[in-house]
Amino acid sequence: MQRTVDKKTFDVEQVRKDFPILNQSINSKPLVYLDNAASTQKPQHMIDQLCHFLKHDYANVHRGIHSLSQRSTVLLEATRKKIQNLINAQSENEIIFLRGVTEASNLLAHVLATKINPGDEIILTEMEHHSNIVPWQMLAQANKATIRVIPINDLGELDMDIYKTLLNDKTKLLVFSHISNALGTINPIDAMIDLAHQYNALTVVDAAQSIAHKKINVQEINCDFLMFSAHKLYGPTGFGALYGKEDLLNTLPPFHGGGEMIDHVTPLESTYKNAPARFEAGTPNIMGAIAFSASLDYFNQYNLQTIEAHEQSLLNSAQEQIKKISGIKVIGQAEHKASILSFYHQDIHANDIAMLLDQMGIAVRSGHHCAQPIMDHFKISSTCRASFAMYNTHEEVDYFINALNKSIKMLG
Repeated sequence: MQRTVDKKTFDVEQVRKDFPILNQSINSKPLVYLDNAASTQKPQHMIDQLCHFLKHDYANVHRGIHSLSQRSTVLLEATRKKIQNLINAQSENEIIFLRGVTEASNLLAHVLATKINPGDEIILTEMEHHSNIVPWQMLAQANKATIRVIPINDLGELDMDIYKTLLNDKTKLLVFSHISNALGTINPIDAMIDLAHQYNALTVVDAAQSIAHKKINVQEINCDFLMFSAHKLYGPTGFGALYGKEDLLNTLPPFHGGGEMIDHVTPLESTYKNAPARFEAGTPNIMGAIAFSASLDYFNQYNLQTIEAHEQSLLNSAQEQIKKISGIKVIGQAEHKASILSFYHQDIHANDIAMLLDQMGIAVRSGHHCAQPIMDHFKISSTCRASFAMYNTHEEVDYFINALNKSIKMLG
């Protein structure tokens, strides 16, 4: 049973009780989970609701008139409505279910190919995740278009002056992340979209890192597309959503062919339904949708501004303390930054630091974070990344800093 939460208060210790995985030891040390930018942990409410669904309601959706199919369909479509409300889409028809941001990016790169001609230009940023680079490179190569890149400065911020010079009448797409997964930089989303629309370019926002940390209103920012993965928002892997303006979606061709997305089929030709069905061929990830619905119910109990303030406080503390550790360099020091702390030691490999931290029960990420252009910019191969979520505490931050100090002394 889900407990009642007072939105005016935020009790992190009570929140932690809702995430059973946190109550364990790793290498005989209490788990300190600081890998939230990679994936967040799951509340008991999600686990319970998914088990209840599988025990009592499961059947394939949309196609059946029997009771179980009807119940499953109602629950599935309720998830679509909750996602619509989460991002303030105008219609639930603008919400497409898929596996996550990687599939969404590939879907868009495929279906938008009809709008990209030889000589057209696609603007990306230097801070994109590979899943938001490679599909667009494939599109550009296939359609003989050109990729333009907004560079970052040494604080990890986009150079907006250069961005303005890249825009021209050949610009057809602006593709960018709301928050960088490797830097934590929060990009000026409203200004970037407004500038692109002055040239009639379509805008694609990767909200994978922002969906759990920032309020998103797609009607206010006026993006054409926005995508996120459920597992970044205390939900399951293998499920996510793509938002697109309804009128625009209905002008685009399908991505996959199969059942459910068709209007009429003959052996020689087919016609297709409107969105979202047009882009949802085959049996959807029903269990993923049900689990994410429960995660949203849990998350929506809280005031997002309160969560954001808590996470910012954790980041501020970690950044202040890490400055005192000799040899450590922080990358990503933007004025506007989310709760991601990426750092490296000038003489010690990030993987070695991460392995020693794991011996002390601390989970961080090490590597290039699928953001090699960022690493190239800073002339490094990898970083350690500590990323904070609503269930992390100041005591964990202090323990992490002390463990990092200890690790460097051991490795130095």
